[in-house]
Amino acid sequence: MQVVNFTLKVGSTDEKVEVAATAPDVDVSTSQLSGVIGSRRINELPLNGRDWTQLATLEPGVSTIRTQQGLGNRVQQGEGTLLTVSGGRPWQNNYRLDGTSINDYANGAPGSALGTNLGVDAVEEFSVLTSNYPAEYGRSSGGIINAITRSGTNLFHGTAYEFLRNSALDSKNYFDSGTIPPFKRNQFGGSAGGPIRKDRTFIFGDYEGVRQSLGTTQFADVPTQAARAGQLSTIPPFTPDPAAVAFLNAFYPLPNGAIAPSGDTGQFSFTGQQITHENYFTTRVDHKVSERNSLFGTYVLDRADTTQPDELNNKDFGYLTRRQIATIEDGQTIGNGIVNAVRFGVNRVIAQEGLTSVLNPAVSDLAFSSTPGLPAPQIQVPGLIAFSGGLGGFSQHFYHYTSYQGSDDAFLTKGAHSIKFGVSFERIDDNEFAEAAPDGLFKFGSLGDYLQNIPQSFTGVIPGKASERGIRESVLGLYVQDDWRVRRNVTLNLGLRYEMSTVPSEVNDKLSTLRTLTDTTPHLGSPFFNNPTKRNFEPRVGFAWDPFGNGRTAVRGGAGIFDVLPLPYLFEIVSTFTAPFYEQGKVSNPGQGTFPGGAFAGIAADPSTLRAGFVDPNPPRSYVAHWNLSIQQQLAPDLTAMIAYAGSRGIHQPEPKEDVDTVLPTLTPQGYLYPDPSTNPQRINENFGRIGAVLWNGDAYYHALEVKITKRMTRNFQVQGSYTWSHSIDTGSTSVGSDAFGNSLINPIWFAPLLNRGPSDFDLRHNLIIHYTWVLSSGENLPTLAHWVLGGWQLGGIVQASSGVPFNALLGGDPLGQLTSDNSALPDRLPLPGCGTLTNSGNPSDYIKLQCLAFPGPAATPGLLRGTLSRNALFGPRLVNVDFSLFKNTYIPSISERFDLQFRVEIFNIFNHPNFAPPLDNNTVFDDTGNPVAFAGKIDSTQTPSRQIQFGIKAIW
Repeated sequence: MQVVNFTLKVGSTDEKVEVAATAPDVDVSTSQLSGVIGSRRINELPLNGRDWTQLATLEPGVSTIRTQQGLGNRVQQGEGTLLTVSGGRPWQNNYRLDGTSINDYANGAPGSALGTNLGVDAVEEFSVLTSNYPAEYGRSSGGIINAITRSGTNLFHGTAYEFLRNSALDSKNYFDSGTIPPFKRNQFGGSAGGPIRKDRTFIFGDYEGVRQSLGTTQFADVPTQAARAGQLSTIPPFTPDPAAVAFLNAFYPLPNGAIAPSGDTGQFSFTGQQITHENYFTTRVDHKVSERNSLFGTYVLDRADTTQPDELNNKDFGYLTRRQIATIEDGQTIGNGIVNAVRFGVNRVIAQEGLTSVLNPAVSDLAFSSTPGLPAPQIQVPGLIAFSGGLGGFSQHFYHYTSYQGSDDAFLTKGAHSIKFGVSFERIDDNEFAEAAPDGLFKFGSLGDYLQNIPQSFTGVIPGKASERGIRESVLGLYVQDDWRVRRNVTLNLGLRYEMSTVPSEVNDKLSTLRTLTDTTPHLGSPFFNNPTKRNFEPRVGFAWDPFGNGRTAVRGGAGIFDVLPLPYLFEIVSTFTAPFYEQGKVSNPGQGTFPGGAFAGIAADPSTLRAGFVDPNPPRSYVAHWNLSIQQQLAPDLTAMIAYAGSRGIHQPEPKEDVDTVLPTLTPQGYLYPDPSTNPQRINENFGRIGAVLWNGDAYYHALEVKITKRMTRNFQVQGSYTWSHSIDTGSTSVGSDAFGNSLINPIWFAPLLNRGPSDFDLRHNLIIHYTWVLSSGENLPTLAHWVLGGWQLGGIVQASSGVPFNALLGGDPLGQLTSDNSALPDRLPLPGCGTLTNSGNPSDYIKLQCLAFPGPAATPGLLRGTLSRNALFGPRLVNVDFSLFKNTYIPSISERFDLQFRVEIFNIFNHPNFAPPLDNNTVFDDTGNPVAFAGKIDSTQTPSRQIQFGIKAIW
């Protein structure tokens, strides 16, 4: 953070209660890498959705997770827009509003059911700290994203606005067929601030509402009529099972698009409407008690709900969020040199997923039931889109999360030492209710197996055996930070933080975990595991050197330790889904003809099919080491450049696993060899049907070159460019289940983590982002009419160009016979000419070079070899996007001296560039019998929307 001159201005008729930051262009006092964005850029840059957390991506080392699950499928991972900061996992960032941590129940980015964080007009200042931040910041090993709300003043001031979008103004998405899907969006609101008691008490309030109906073209691979009649290209003609065909005819429409060359499947598309309502409120009150004491309080309320059709337009599913944030801070000066701030905060989040309603009457028909009294189960078949089940069949999650926070921070200056010290405490109440696939789930190895009713596995929940968990945990932090000015031009940053957490407990002792993977019965109740955080001392050191002593050059560097605390979000798959407090059973190979209604009896009568959990009973300390070295130079009075190297190393990173109860292979010179399935191989623990786990065996590495050039607003022009050249490598990238990202390997091999070493799921080699604001003319010296017509025009924009993200090519079913609930088997990579890269750049129809991949061949001895393709070996298309804004400010002094009527046009993706997404819906290249999967490698979506135009009008006074 830069050196800041603080001034408290109260009592004048034209000044407000504020902390005015007049930071120098070159930071000669700290070693951290950070950026600060003021209210002008916050309000005037074209932010798609008006989400203030997007501002973090303007800084080097920060990028969004492009493969984050879509709305409605990511409640478990958190609803906000996920960011990676300096190679860290998104759940290792800390978001703060007025000093209160506002991370959600998943420890992810704050956000609503719409996936955004509103309230741009209520934010006075925004900052992001990306590397080696001081000891006062805890609860994070990634980035710190800060926002400060606006205050009232002695003058009445405010805004009122309306932003409109309509598909009539938009361009077609590359994959839209026929007319553009209908899209209407109204985003409206206002803010106002003023005095309650002049010079003493001030209030500010903000409201923002969204009403949206968003049409999207959805694609699904479905069986053709020939396939339903038993005529497949992979096997001789046969008579299909009547129950399997009836299920298809009820829920899978016939293709209305392209037919695969095999004739087995085709594409079905439809336009679905996503309906969203959101209301967001912010209120802040400031009060000056005396010249040495001031108070403020902030309250935020956000309510949102969304509904949209499922993957085949059979049912609507909905999700909702309710958020409340409250902060009270008392700041006072004690004696002659100590400034003290006491803060209390509450962050409460309610989120619910899995609400469904009928579109197709078959979704409530019990004739398709697998679980007695419940509608149709989910099914997964390689080459077909996964069916999410009948009414109520979508996995359900209900969170009621509250974080109570208190802190006391003190600051004093003593000679050459600027010392800050403090204490913080947090109490977490995390109430969770969840059911995974409550109507049941069947998996098949191929389309042929499905049509012959030969399921590979069945998973079902015993009705009435799910219950809420009340997880409780506390976090304590202590710190001291000394910024010691050793010489006139040298400052040392010396900090030490101690941060520990208690082991999560459950209010009714409903915790169940195995102490070893071979236990026959689980350990019930506390302790969940032995506490690894008791010695979490985090040293942080750095320096800042002004070599010429003129404040225009700075050489800075530093390093520090940042712990990854074992907070409740890490343990959901083992705290919520384990017997005897939750009974979900899984049976492998239930037998031909058991779909849909014949497999449930096999789990209801057999306790050995139930789901258990395993948590390493003696976890090691989990932490991330950060370091950086940078040079900053003032090139001109208004122009500054920075070049930096930033690195990090993650040690003992947490690795949640969906199912570790697998058949173990043997390591041979040819690779890992799995037993021949005909020998009836055994899983590690046959006393359970599935074992979810949390292990601490992950590693991560990050190295980056960062460049930033900033021109302050002079001569009516401001611009900043940030470029990051980085490489992020790890053995696993997620913290809330292994399928948090669309490109993640689901349930990767856990017993040999180095097999998973590869580019992180969010690895972004090159990322350039430029934003600018240009005031074309104020029109001050023009005649009145010319002033109105020609004055007040302003341009703005955000330009981004970056490389693609990694992804995987997969095998369908369970070709290796691992017998786990979820698995991600990889094909062989062939060393053929032209296979140096595995993708066809610019070819969305055949993006994966299928000729470079093969189904794993047989071993020299009986058994099946693991494929040779490494994790995340393929890279998706690059992204180039330009968002543009045009403003017309019209000042009307007849209303008031400061009244401005602002007309805005914002154009997102102005050049309508199709930024193709990786083919994550079609990355299964072979089924488990080795037959190619139709449409493998075909891209069917984009990373950014088509060109969309937004009109706005905003009154500012």
